[in-house]
Amino acid sequence: MKRNWLAVCLVFSVVSAVLFYAGTSSADTLAVNSAEQTYRLAENAMFYLRVLKSDGTASSTGTGIILSSGGTAATAYHVVKGAERMEGIMADGTVISPIKVAKYDELKDVAVLALPDPAAMKVKGNAYSYLNVRKDAVKHGEAVFALGYPLKNTNIITEGIVNSPDAEINGRSRILASAQVASGMSGGPLMDAHGRLAGIISGSLRTMNNIHLIISTEDLLSLLPAVLK
Repeated sequence: MKRNWLAVCLVFSVVSAVLFYAGTSSADTLAVNSAEQTYRLAENAMFYLRVLKSDGTASSTGTGIILSSGGTAATAYHVVKGAERMEGIMADGTVISPIKVAKYDELKDVAVLALPDPAAMKVKGNAYSYLNVRKDAVKHGEAVFALGYPLKNTNIITEGIVNSPDAEINGRSRILASAQVASGMSGGPLMDAHGRLAGIISGSLRTMNNIHLIISTEDLLSLLPAVLK
């Protein structure tokens, strides 16, 4: 009887260990998203960004990324350098204005933006859709997606890989990626295959065809308030 009881306990322990291992393994495994899934995640968390002249016409355009439900956002600094008035146009046509530069680093080419209160903009649910920022560095060969607005009413997605996670370009560190980038996508998100913001589009390299410059999330996080880090 005693041996039977010990056998039952042993089986129970083994089964419990297997279930625990399986549960831990699945919880720690990040889902891999397709390009379509990545686009759906990012579509409502980015916007067409217009820097306006005094007459209301655009002096420059780019893309912005929303990072919190309350309206913290980011873009490439060169898009908003010297801007006095800015507005954003969401995928559904909603105009977000006024947008302010809250903090920036010209060398890193990063600007943190403050959007108006979502309730005042009548955003659905009184909260902006936003992207989660990746904390760890990207790796050589990792699959990535670039998104942005080359045209006012046209946001696009392209696919590529990380060519280099840490290249020194003009005295500053940059990610190099092969996901195609067009004019107007500056400030847009580089997404990893797990649905996280992995960088911000900065520009292109004239010396390398189809290789593009990406601002790291490390540079972005250095400017964000502690609550978003």
